[in-house]
Amino acid sequence: MERRRFLISMGLGAAGTLAAGKGLSGSTNGLVRSSGEQVAQTLNRLMMLSINVSSMQKAKTFYAEKLGLKIASEYRIDDDNWWVSLAFPGGGAVITLARAGTYPESIKPHTLSLYISTPDIEEAHKKLSMEGLTAGPVQDDLFGPGSGVKFLRLEDPDGNLVHIVQEHESRVPF
Repeated sequence: MERRRFLISMGLGAAGTLAAGKGLSGSTNGLVRSSGEQVAQTLNRLMMLSINVSSMQKAKTFYAEKLGLKIASEYRIDDDNWWVSLAFPGGGAVITLARAGTYPESIKPHTLSLYISTPDIEEAHKKLSMEGLTAGPVQDDLFGPGSGVKFLRLEDPDGNLVHIVQEHESRVPF
């Protein structure tokens, strides 16, 4: 008990409790779970990413026609209230383009970065160029010098960065 009190007083909190061999409620297999981790266990996947756009037509052309995402649904009241959901061929989360005229201040260039995987970065670069998109050169250091993770970068019509990334083993960038 004295060791536990000492570790906690030194600011080691839960780590101190673990080091002292004591478990906390919410621990699993000897690992301490924070309340945030407990909540995250009930959340299981990203469902949708919504991007506010200044021009739905330009955004649809870029994401659907140029990048090749499939329009999964579209709901339009008028030109200022229009939503388009786009799906990836491999499934997963959808991207919803939102043209909601009530929030024009939310559209600022370079405020969003998307990372989209591809099995062949060279082929992706070639096809994007054939679509008339200006994609940067293929680089091999997405996660820093020596990472070897290949990628290229381009911008959507609102100036958001779109990174096309060669599929790789790591799920964590750093």
